[in-house]
Parts: sequence; C-alpha cells; structure tokens
Amino acid sequence: MTRLRTLVAFGLIFMLLSAMACGCLGGGNGKTKVETTTTTLGQELSDLQKAHESGAIDDKQYEKAKKELLKKYDAD
Repeated sequence: MTRLRTLVAFGLIFMLLSAMACGCLGGGNGKTKVETTTTTLGQELSDLQKAHESGAIDDKQYEKAKKELLKKYDAD
C-alpha cells in the first residue's frame, strides 16, 4: 500500500511539473506575443488578381473571392 501511494505521489508531481513546464498552470513568463496584420482592400484585391493571372485560381474562384472581399470591407 505504501508503494502504491509513493507511485501515485510521484505521478502527480510529474504531471504538475509537466503542466507548469508547458505554461498550462501559469508557469510561462507572462508575456504573450500577439501579431496583427493589417491589409487594405486594394492590397487584397491586388493579391487576388495576381493569383488569378498566375493561374493559381480560376475565373469562378476569382469572382467569388472578389465578391467576398468587397462584402467584407463594406461591412467594416
């Protein structure tokens, strides 16, 4: 019975240390990196046109994506 308690205690300690190491329990450095990318409608349309001209997307995909972009920026 004592051996079982020892194994359970070591298992719990191992799990706690593992969780702390990954930052799950606040073991991280407290700094969060957030990246924000801002693009304009013009830039996105230009990129979309380049993809269309290069053949990466077909006419139907281009028109659909263009319509979605215009709708997205109109809502903003």
